[in-house]
Amino acid sequence: MVIKLIHKVGQSVFLRLESLLNRIFGPGLNPLYSLGAITYFMFWIIVVSGFYIYAFYDTGVEDAYNSVERITHEQWYLGGIMRSLHRYASDGMILFAILHMARNFVFDRYRNFRWFSWYTGVAVLWMIYMAGINGYWLVWDKLAQFIAVASAEWLDYLPIFIAPLARNFLEQGSVNDRFFSLLSFAHLGIPLIAFAIIWIHTQRVSGAKTSPPRALKTGLVLSMIALALIKPALSQGPADLNSTPSILNLDWFYLLTYPLLYSWGPGGVWALTGGITAFVLLLPFLGGTKRGKDEYEIASIPCGHRVTARRGESILEASLRQGLNLPYLCRDGACGVCKGRILSGTVDYGVYQKAALTDAEKEQGLALFCCAKPLSDLDIECHEVDELRRFPVKTLSFAVKKMERAAQDVMLIELRPEGDEHMNFIAGQYVAVKLDDGTKRSYSIANAPHESDLLQLHIRLVKGGKFTGHVFNGMKEGDVLQVEGPYGSFFLREESDKPIIFMSGGCGFGSIKSMVEHAFKAGLKRPMVLYWGARTPEDFYLADLPEKWQQEHDNFRFIPVLSEPKPEHGWKGRTGLVTEAILQDYRKLDGYQVYACGSPEMVEAGRAPFIARGLPEDQYFSDGFFVACHIAPPEGASLSAEGATHG
Repeated sequence: MVIKLIHKVGQSVFLRLESLLNRIFGPGLNPLYSLGAITYFMFWIIVVSGFYIYAFYDTGVEDAYNSVERITHEQWYLGGIMRSLHRYASDGMILFAILHMARNFVFDRYRNFRWFSWYTGVAVLWMIYMAGINGYWLVWDKLAQFIAVASAEWLDYLPIFIAPLARNFLEQGSVNDRFFSLLSFAHLGIPLIAFAIIWIHTQRVSGAKTSPPRALKTGLVLSMIALALIKPALSQGPADLNSTPSILNLDWFYLLTYPLLYSWGPGGVWALTGGITAFVLLLPFLGGTKRGKDEYEIASIPCGHRVTARRGESILEASLRQGLNLPYLCRDGACGVCKGRILSGTVDYGVYQKAALTDAEKEQGLALFCCAKPLSDLDIECHEVDELRRFPVKTLSFAVKKMERAAQDVMLIELRPEGDEHMNFIAGQYVAVKLDDGTKRSYSIANAPHESDLLQLHIRLVKGGKFTGHVFNGMKEGDVLQVEGPYGSFFLREESDKPIIFMSGGCGFGSIKSMVEHAFKAGLKRPMVLYWGARTPEDFYLADLPEKWQQEHDNFRFIPVLSEPKPEHGWKGRTGLVTEAILQDYRKLDGYQVYACGSPEMVEAGRAPFIARGLPEDQYFSDGFFVACHIAPPEGASLSAEGATHG
């Protein structure tokens, strides 16, 4: 009962914080949804900054302190910042790891099969703690002296040493250079062991995020650099074993227990740390309730796949673990991307943001697969899985064969593979272009899949954009790009016979173009209508093409909609918002499919009113082009504001 009460209170606190941060950053950049990934990122900052510092560090009693001082002051612009980054990233790793564990605890994600991930997480936390304590010794200032003496007295309480360790710190000269060589070896070795445990920890979680979104990483690094400049990490005077330091500045992330050594005694601190560790390790086996069988079978309809969920495992986790590629984004019940229908069986809906799943949707049988845990065998509705599994993600080299400026700010690029291997894809998917600095830009594939020997991308110029600026000002035919893909679950559902309404905005026309041309090639006779919304006539950068389709195919209509017509445009067509145009033309949408591709505002503006007109929610397929990167490809690659991000 106590644990359940703690869960309930903790969930309330985290949900309120999540809701607040969602309003500020959006679900894609909410740091609470990337706590594990941020912890991982902090580890890499520690490694990079640590190797830089070690290149200038001298291992010796006299040399250690002096070398750190030179790094800090004579090379403050780089070495000093690196030292501060090393310090603050170490603090940050402890902080985010504890928050990560706390969040998993209050949301009850640590029991049953997750006990191993929980245990490895505790082990990593202890390893980083030990490495951090060890790192303080290497500075060999007054704080390091205090920690060395206190640690020795703490360890001496254990009856495992022949002679008291504290004797090694009785007077100046009792510590030799070899001691610092051992400290350096330990400071390198412990993180290596920790990394191995981290790797095992993440491998146990299907689709675990190991890298936060690029914007979040940038913000974290800039914040720590600012902190390093405002409050740099500094030494506290050279160590002197002939005297006892009395005034020190403690790092409360790492050294919280050290003042207790002199008030409680070493035995009391061992009891505290050992008791907390034992309690944390016992938590996965306390307060749980059994629900019959340990495994439940999940059948996906109409695709016919069957997976097995372990007790306490969400539908999404079980599916990803067994290769069933359900769509998802945040995995934290915030975005709604993984929302699906429970056709039969019962689930524990889990804890989620109310905006992502309303009570009315639950009554209709919908659930968030990232949160919902089976309480019985299930049948779920899942349409896109077979399609996504047909073409695995790959990275290929493509040469720029053709560049055509379709509008003042829109460039059409045609890419051809360098080798014999082609990139197969489903109409509507997208690819990520890899830049030299490791970042990626994501763009829809605008040609149909039967043209497998090329990729066509529609790229809109972004002011100040690194890649789009290069496309418009520096790229030339013959340049070679590294392209990764295909990605995305936005594609044409060919098994249906329902009429199709395409809703496009801006360069969202690229995905629609791929779908329409594929439909014509496949001989689909379903009625199709394209509503293309724009601000000015120039934004209809390929208007002649859908007009040509309309003339050549009886089952296709094209309706351009201008939102901001001016007298000089001489516009005589439809005006207003593209969503309003569709609502004016269709009183009922219960027998249709809608494919929406463009800005997230346009995509979301259509969802609720279309569903209110009878459109089944699972028949509204969308691909929003976000201004900032809210979705990274599965490998954790970073995207930029230049490239459209795709859901």
